[in-house]
Amino acid sequence: MTVREGSLEAPTRHALDWKSADFYDQAKLDKELERVFDICHGCRRCVNLCTAFPTLFDLVDGSATMEVDGVSKADYGKVVDQCYLCDMCYMTKCPYVPPHPWNVDFPHLMLRAKAVRFRRDGAKLRDRLLSSTDAVGRLATIPVVVQFVNAANRTKAIRGVMETTLGVHKERILPEYASEKFRAGARANASFPVRDGNNTPGKVAVFSTCYVNYNEPGIGHDLLKVLAHNEVPATLVEKEACCGMPKLELGDLEAVERNKQANIPVLARLAREGYAIVTPVPSCTLMLKQELPLMFPDDRDVKAAAEAMFDPFEYLVLRHKDGLLKTDFKQPLGSVSYHVPCHLRVQNMGQKTRELLEMVPDTRVTTIERCAGHDGTWGVKAEYFDNSMKIGRPVFRQMAEAGPDYVSSDCAIAGRHIVQGMGETRARKQHPLTLIRIAYGL
Repeated sequence: MTVREGSLEAPTRHALDWKSADFYDQAKLDKELERVFDICHGCRRCVNLCTAFPTLFDLVDGSATMEVDGVSKADYGKVVDQCYLCDMCYMTKCPYVPPHPWNVDFPHLMLRAKAVRFRRDGAKLRDRLLSSTDAVGRLATIPVVVQFVNAANRTKAIRGVMETTLGVHKERILPEYASEKFRAGARANASFPVRDGNNTPGKVAVFSTCYVNYNEPGIGHDLLKVLAHNEVPATLVEKEACCGMPKLELGDLEAVERNKQANIPVLARLAREGYAIVTPVPSCTLMLKQELPLMFPDDRDVKAAAEAMFDPFEYLVLRHKDGLLKTDFKQPLGSVSYHVPCHLRVQNMGQKTRELLEMVPDTRVTTIERCAGHDGTWGVKAEYFDNSMKIGRPVFRQMAEAGPDYVSSDCAIAGRHIVQGMGETRARKQHPLTLIRIAYGL
């Protein structure tokens, strides 16, 4: 085989062989980690992406040999801890991803290492709670309980105790829980005639996600308003569990499978009935579009659901290309600093949110395409909070430079993180779907 520098072929991904014994064999994992770390050490293109690669290179440079063979295998976990599976090294930097013969898929190798550790050691109570978004959301949104939880999350003394006992950083601004869940108050309008386009199914099923259901239901309501304004018949996915992304990031792949078994039969049926399935959180869309098909490559229901999945702005811009999107915007948005989340970039569909925002008259969109550093539950944890803010610092600065009227990100928690990092600002934080609802004058 001729070894070449880089690759001109489109990246591809191999299925995760996560049910095999070899996947969990520590010696075989260590051998693969050493192989990939050695390639990364010789390249170092990813040094500015996150803290995983500087951690690796510091270990190498501080070793007796100044090569990967001088790094203790017990220290490999320090690199794994810093990876939050944003996928940016795979998508934007690494020249050795498959089909290159070196076959480097750094994020999925880190996922394997997390899965091996989870099977061997389990997880901290903090990590189990943070990744159980559905269960915690159901508990936290109980009447009366929700007021107590929100008050506690704003109380300095209680947050100090939370950091000491649970390891949730006391300075991280946490999203509030809603007094009324999205699914309880949603009014989906299915009365319009179905108009299929060349690029889009003419009816939509909304997979609300844990975050929209329990934390920011307004995002879901705005999505339904935008769909209704465009006369797209919509319904809610009648039964849903967490998409599984928080458990994937923890390495709890069996829990991912349990959530898949709850979600996929319903989603596959909707897909076969001709629905576009729209999810307003990029990580959830990515989980159902990419990660589940890689975990279950032979499952036809998983494939059917994945092929029907759309990001909201992907759907709306394709609807525009079909000549079926209204552009009767009534309200300019002024200056918008818009952040493209990593898990949206990974979907390889271009900047559809920016495209639609720029259709609004008298609207200036400044687009920041860089990891903001919150990354699911990672930036909430006490040991990673400082790194989270450090990674986000260039984003905070660039978002503020335009002097925006609005700060926006498709990832709602990234938006919160960015506003926290920006400090004092006159800009209002609004989700892009809310901005389109405002622009329509709804």
